[in-house]
Amino acid sequence: MTRWLKYLVAAASVAFLAACGGGDDDEDTTAAPSIVEVAQSDANFSTLVAAVVKADLVGTLSGDTQLTVFAPTNAAFDAAARAIGLADGAALVNALPADALVKILTYHVVAGDNPSTALTAGSLNTLYTFEGSPAALDLSLTGGVRLTDELGTTATVTTADLDARNGVVHVIDKVLVPPGVLNLVQMAQLNPAFSVLVEAVVEAGLVDTLSGAGPFTVFAPTNDAFTAALDELDLTKDELLASPDLAAILTYHVVGDEVRAAEVAALVSSGPADVVTLQGDTFRVGTDLLITDGRSRTANLVATDVVASNGVIHVIDRVLLPPVAP
Repeated sequence: MTRWLKYLVAAASVAFLAACGGGDDDEDTTAAPSIVEVAQSDANFSTLVAAVVKADLVGTLSGDTQLTVFAPTNAAFDAAARAIGLADGAALVNALPADALVKILTYHVVAGDNPSTALTAGSLNTLYTFEGSPAALDLSLTGGVRLTDELGTTATVTTADLDARNGVVHVIDKVLVPPGVLNLVQMAQLNPAFSVLVEAVVEAGLVDTLSGAGPFTVFAPTNDAFTAALDELDLTKDELLASPDLAAILTYHVVGDEVRAAEVAALVSSGPADVVTLQGDTFRVGTDLLITDGRSRTANLVATDVVASNGVIHVIDRVLLPPVAP
């Protein structure tokens, strides 16, 4: 009797497993989470999930198409929010319209299932299309997996290879900033290399102007450029920020139109050219793209075509000074 009962139980177990599909492979495939479910399962991605929902990208990131997502943590969203004057990542998601979130989020997504072992250094096209082409990230494998965005700032992969049914998730420590979404002031606020410039813009009351419709071109000095200028002028930062000439100095770095690097090069193709600034005076750009200000001082272009929603930033290595009033 005991043997018969054991046989009956064993037979019933086999029948049950067969009815359920039995094989380990089928069970693993059915149980594997989608990219969205991977994010939902980790409290550190709650802001990212809220952004995905508001942007109506749940279906895209839960479908059958294989994708790679570079996923910023809540801390990364909080840092980005605080940089532009918001309380936290949740406030950032609430403040941005859905179409802006779509652009930012798709800038974090790459086609295909790309585990960390398959990533190669170079340009990495994202799903965000800007001006008719995929917006790209610069991928470096030096010192880990590192991604450089439109701002020239870098995010690092802190945890790689979270597998999903429809691709893979790599955790990153920074929100990547795409071209053409945020305004000039916000772009500067999100790059620590422009912190002094941002302080100056705030102190001079130019935030609303440079956040407006524009378009503008800003020749943006870095913190190092400001440090050198303070030494040259024998001023402290506080003295510069309190100067009655501050607004004039800053607007001398702004052109009242969007001028990309290729247009600057075309402008000087037949010889040096004078550029009229928002301040009213001009500076000169040479055929070598060296900028000469109103006091015969020169500045180099360090980076060009950082594209904002209302214009473009060109990074320079020296603070420009307008001519001395007669």
